Amino acid sequence: MASGGASPLSAASPVPSLRESTNPSISSPLAQTTNSSSTSPPPTKICVFCGSSPGISPSHMAMARSLAQHMASQNISLVYGGGTVGLMGEVARTLVALSGPTAVHGIIPAPLVKYERGPNSETASIHSRENGTGTPENGDGLPEYEIYGRTTVVKDMHARKSMMAKEVIAGGPGSGFVALPGGYGTLEELMEVVTWNQLGIHTRGIVVLNVDGYWDGLMAWVKNSVEAGFVGEANKNIVVDCKTAEETIQALKDYKLTEGRFKLEWGNE
Repeated sequence: MASGGASPLSAASPVPSLRESTNPSISSPLAQTTNSSSTSPPPTKICVFCGSSPGISPSHMAMARSLAQHMASQNISLVYGGGTVGLMGEVARTLVALSGPTAVHGIIPAPLVKYERGPNSETASIHSRENGTGTPENGDGLPEYEIYGRTTVVKDMHARKSMMAKEVIAGGPGSGFVALPGGYGTLEELMEVVTWNQLGIHTRGIVVLNVDGYWDGLMAWVKNSVEAGFVGEANKNIVVDCKTAEETIQALKDYKLTEGRFKLEWGNE
């Protein structure tokens, strides 16, 4: 996912209240869930962090399709970065083709529309299209609903990450975060939700889908950080390393919180 930036705890990226809307003009998925009078449990939602590039090896795109196929087989919804190219586009297109457009919600900052949709895309305004005809109205630059599902355009990276986290937190059992291969932005998004888990901001599972050993370096870093005394032994398993899509979904269902998580109070607003 094309992104990057400061530490999740920096002043530029404050810890959000994950229970409030990031922008009152944008439809809030969390509000829709909490305001519903339905007694049925909320759907399981997986937020996928991944690259806006396909990668050199075809195994990366194949794994994106496999993840979407396994999600469809278990009626799991996708939250992702809203791009139509690379791994992002592949996982979204595949799931929409199998489960329909209501199963996918893409969230993208307006400045990234050209990059994560391709150079011929129009600049998008900040708004949300709940459903559409497949033809952007008034040049809004949004992906076709019937191919990529619902798209919300937000003002910046922080709003994107906060909204994605809210959706997962409001999801049903087995909801969580999955990182497919990606670049700087994918790593930043992954480490932010890892940090929030450690700080007690959320309780959702976090998995790296380790295609062809892509995440071996990250897992080695975690091990080294524990040995060097910078990550507590009790927190070494916040991130789960999986090799297949099936294993990934099961790991989110079976996820156990680490004993070293900080017992902090973040308020209820």
